[in-house]
Amino acid sequence: MTGPLRAAVLPPSLRAPLGVVGALAALVVAVLAVLFAGHSRPSRVDRWLVSPTADSVRPPLRYVADTLDFLGEPTGSVMVVLAAVTCCLLLRRPRAAVLMPAGVGLAVGTATLLKQVVGRTIHGPENLSYPSGHTTFFTALAFVAALLATDRLGLGGRAGTSLVLAATLVAGAAMGWAEVALGAHYPTDALGGWCTALAVVPATAWLVDRVADRGAERSVGPTVGAGRREGR
Repeated sequence: MTGPLRAAVLPPSLRAPLGVVGALAALVVAVLAVLFAGHSRPSRVDRWLVSPTADSVRPPLRYVADTLDFLGEPTGSVMVVLAAVTCCLLLRRPRAAVLMPAGVGLAVGTATLLKQVVGRTIHGPENLSYPSGHTTFFTALAFVAALLATDRLGLGGRAGTSLVLAATLVAGAAMGWAEVALGAHYPTDALGGWCTALAVVPATAWLVDRVADRGAERSVGPTVGAGRREGR
């Protein structure tokens, strides 16, 4: 069986470049985790980028920031992921429909685990901040959507990689801005969240393709064998 139902969610032409990006992103996440472990104040880079205040945005931009923040909350994120999965199924891309919750869920789960390990806080010891889970979520969502768009547009390695990186950069910057503007995260938390998604999603996409390909081979194998026996 060939066609859209067998279409790889991570095209072969994108595996190498996005694999390199994922490895570099994982390195950045690890380095920042070591640098900020146990910290409870902004770094020099954070203070240089933005003045550390509890709330630095006013209407009408405040409404934009609040909306983006809601999309990263449990209720908003579930709604967005369900809508995205529905779109994947309507486009007959079952692998993308699997990757959407799997990739986003694993990326956010990784960010949540890292928060516990790193222990960086903001506005009190109960507010773990590194990396930003909201930024991780929105970046991962954009990553999977860009992979789907790459497939639909038939883009090659360079163009497809550029589209994925551009989409994740826009999504990560937008959510990162919202979280920093609302005082929920430091800028470096947003960077860590962006890199977490870049590291986790391509690995998850590769795994989804591998499992799906093996399942397809097992289902086709007996049919081929039966056809050969009937021909004899």
